[in-house]
Amino acid sequence: MAAPHIYAEQLRSYWKLARPRTWLFPGADGIHLINKGTIGRICRAACKRAGLRKIVSPHALRHSFATHLLEAGTSVRVIQVLLGHGSLRTTATYTHVAPATLGNVRSPLDDPLCAYDSETPDPPGY
Repeated sequence: MAAPHIYAEQLRSYWKLARPRTWLFPGADGIHLINKGTIGRICRAACKRAGLRKIVSPHALRHSFATHLLEAGTSVRVIQVLLGHGSLRTTATYTHVAPATLGNVRSPLDDPLCAYDSETPDPPGY
């Protein structure tokens, strides 16, 4: 995968060449926003060129984006804002936790400070 700064540079080059006025990616008329059908066709064509056999949709990419942010430690509240959701409940449906991530969770009960020692008397009041 290319470094993020490469994508930023590609976007800058596109903007300098296309000089979009209202939308970064305008529709065919240059005035209105590119429509969902066009985005879907672009996504399918990119998948085909990449040799992917799995069906990928822009919506699936949105879910993946949210999940990767969550797994990278991004606050779910930040993800909510980035996705434009009014409700955390909606954002929760977009974020999926990978089994490998669950396997890496360390229980606070495994902390030596939490370990029960039968030889140590209970503090007063117990």
